[in-house]
Amino acid sequence: MNENQRVHTNFEGWRLTLVIAIAAIVFLYYVVNLFNIQIIRGDEFIARAEENRITELNIPAQRGVIYDRNGFVLARNVASFNVVITPALLPADEGAIQNIYRELSPLVGVPVSTGELDDESVRLFKPCDTDLGISQIVFIQDTNAPYDGVPIVCDVDQKIAMHVREKANDWPGVSVEVESVRDYPTGELTAEVIGFLGPIPASLEEEFRAQGFIPNRDKVGYAGVEFSLQELLGGNNGLRVVEVDVAGKELRDLEPPVDPVAGNNLELTIDTRLQSLAKNVVKKELAGWNAYLGEEQMSVAVAIAMNPKTGEILSLVSYPSYENNRMARVIPSYYYEQLTRDQKRPLFNHAISAEHPPGSVYKMGPWIGVMNEGVVAPQKTLLCPEAGQITITQKFTPNDPGTPREYVCWEDTGHGLVDAVHALAYSCDVWFYKVSGGFKEEVPEGLGIWLMADYSRALGYGEITGIELPGETNGLVPDPTWKRINVGENWSTGDTYIASMGQGYVLSTPLQVLTSFAILANDGKYMRPTLVHQVLDSENNVIEPFTPELVWDITKDPLINVYDEDNFPTGEKKVVEPWVIELAQEGMRMVVAKTDPPSGTASKEFAGMSIPSAGKTGTAEYCDNVAQSKDLCKPGNWPAHAWYVGYAPYDDPEIVVLAFVYNGREGSTVAGPIVRQVMEGYFELKAIDTTTAGQ
Repeated sequence: MNENQRVHTNFEGWRLTLVIAIAAIVFLYYVVNLFNIQIIRGDEFIARAEENRITELNIPAQRGVIYDRNGFVLARNVASFNVVITPALLPADEGAIQNIYRELSPLVGVPVSTGELDDESVRLFKPCDTDLGISQIVFIQDTNAPYDGVPIVCDVDQKIAMHVREKANDWPGVSVEVESVRDYPTGELTAEVIGFLGPIPASLEEEFRAQGFIPNRDKVGYAGVEFSLQELLGGNNGLRVVEVDVAGKELRDLEPPVDPVAGNNLELTIDTRLQSLAKNVVKKELAGWNAYLGEEQMSVAVAIAMNPKTGEILSLVSYPSYENNRMARVIPSYYYEQLTRDQKRPLFNHAISAEHPPGSVYKMGPWIGVMNEGVVAPQKTLLCPEAGQITITQKFTPNDPGTPREYVCWEDTGHGLVDAVHALAYSCDVWFYKVSGGFKEEVPEGLGIWLMADYSRALGYGEITGIELPGETNGLVPDPTWKRINVGENWSTGDTYIASMGQGYVLSTPLQVLTSFAILANDGKYMRPTLVHQVLDSENNVIEPFTPELVWDITKDPLINVYDEDNFPTGEKKVVEPWVIELAQEGMRMVVAKTDPPSGTASKEFAGMSIPSAGKTGTAEYCDNVAQSKDLCKPGNWPAHAWYVGYAPYDDPEIVVLAFVYNGREGSTVAGPIVRQVMEGYFELKAIDTTTAGQ
């Protein structure tokens, strides 16, 4: 057998079959995958390729400008200069790059390098908020998107920005980006009204994405009208659809660009001059009282001024406040923590969100109820004894034999015989006790808690006003059902007596108290409080002029019982008679005008005021968590808040002003002077404006 025969004989055919089978399987695998990729999943991969090739660029819109009623700017957009490096545009030579970094570093105050990067540094990296050096920042950006610029430093001085631009030829890849940043010219003065901006919260990302906003770039309102009127101010972002290469470099527009639409401008009802005056008055009065007392006892206060005929808020002070310009670019964590830890709660709008016992300013609701229901005739006098106290039988059920309980007037020597008008002038507690809950044969049947609640609600208590600010609360107008549900006890006769004082379970916000007096000053017409005077387009053309909103007129619109929206228990729909409101106005006038003993409770504080006014004092005892922590809740000697509300001129009201001082001790002496000074300031400004207009 020759050699060729041996080779042929040793050849095993199964080996060839195996090789062919493997090759066929591999070929079939690739054919199947190719068919899957190109035919079955072809559309999917084409879409992925298109996604890699096509990029949508969101163009931020300019936020609307906010003005006061006189055109003074309260919030605007200003240019902020960022020094930016685009990695792909840097020189090819590493030495040239390092030379640029060395020249740029001392100019912008950022080190060339801070050492090696680690995973944690990369994960936490945020442009404009990092301690990394230039090399590290550029390295991260070069890895992610080399054709996109990354800020090395933000909000630099304009001179530095101009110098960087002058070096454009020497520093390729280094440029200046102009960014719009919110600026508040009045700062802390109007922060409680204007608010501030912040990044889109994670919980609202989906909602804002649907509106065309970009998380981690666009900012939205966090407080004040910046928050509540976000839809008006925010505008609509623009859009560009562009083709890019694999490195992210823009090649061309694939669709016509959609230009951004600027947000609407707003003209508020606030008068910055009056706002400044009111805030300075509050600060001065609190500082003066604390100096007199030898310690800081009064540190939180509210002052609000409104036109009762239109509902326009002319000034709104919640003190203390905060500096919203410190939130312009980022919200500093240390400053925000400082604000949130402050027991005075500067971020909290005390004017609309704080609920306090209103004290005697609440008496106007029960008073108009007593007059309107004929509980006693206006001329009927009731005795406030020399001891300034009466004894009632405290009952929790009609069959309860009850227990005697003493109720005292603020005037421990009593007021003698008091009629309805003088009850307001003196703020006689005993008169209100008797007419609200009844007292023996003198007042066989009082107003009662149900009707008291209805008339209080008619003056705006127990419901939010709807002012354009976030966080407004609705206070509390208590009744027996509320107490059974929330306290687990029956309503007592004493609860009715105390409620007529604006004490016990009664709670209200300063804005609600102001609104109740605005209704009475405006002859029963409730005009909704508002901060928006006009809505303007980006060219300052008026697109929504101011229109006062009448909520209701208590002399024409029937009062609504909370448990029967159509009728009172008697089936009779009731309105407040105009003479009742006129008589209430007369009583409030005597609060400041009656100087003969016994005098009106604020006659001393308003003596000699050239503009005739009317008002009501309030001193409300309280025992909240702050008072308890300071061990101030002593039986028979609780601390008290100070309230005063007044309006002027008495015969044709233009302005109603409220002052509230937390732990202010006495309404007339502490809150009264604040109201007077704000009123006088308003009329001085009006005189100046009238003189200027006539020139």
